[in-house]
Amino acid sequence: MVDVSRIVRVSPDAVFEVLADGWTYSSWVVGNSHVRDVDPGWPKPGTRIHHSVGVWPAQIEDVTVVHDVQPGRLLELDARVWPLGSARVRLELTPVAAGTRVTMSEEALGGPLAALPHALQAVLLRPRNTEALARLADLAEGRHAERGTPGAERVDRLRE
Repeated sequence: MVDVSRIVRVSPDAVFEVLADGWTYSSWVVGNSHVRDVDPGWPKPGTRIHHSVGVWPAQIEDVTVVHDVQPGRLLELDARVWPLGSARVRLELTPVAAGTRVTMSEEALGGPLAALPHALQAVLLRPRNTEALARLADLAEGRHAERGTPGAERVDRLRE
């Protein structure tokens, strides 16, 4: 598995709130261009996000399925983008003094990516997943600030 981590300056529950909103998926998952639908009950195991990857008109439509969930602690997904392959993506949320350490782990399970050596997978996935965590952090911290909680001055500065 390829692992990346980031400290997000909000609680694990605040981070999980973004993860539990399937409609935000294309806002933080790098390469995802459009969410077409989110199954009722997301993120219960077995529920899906129906998404598109790529740019129009060359988009690939597929799904990501919840494999495991522990609210406020863990979301594990089976992400598919055929014919490119599939991957297991695990997002672990650990409380720390500064907020939450989010660790994103990804492992190619099928398709051409799975045939690549682990070191090459890491070279391809690490920068993408680092950016995904930066976007996730922005969403979680922005939601938190907009609710008038500590950090709201950041949003107020942006509105000026």
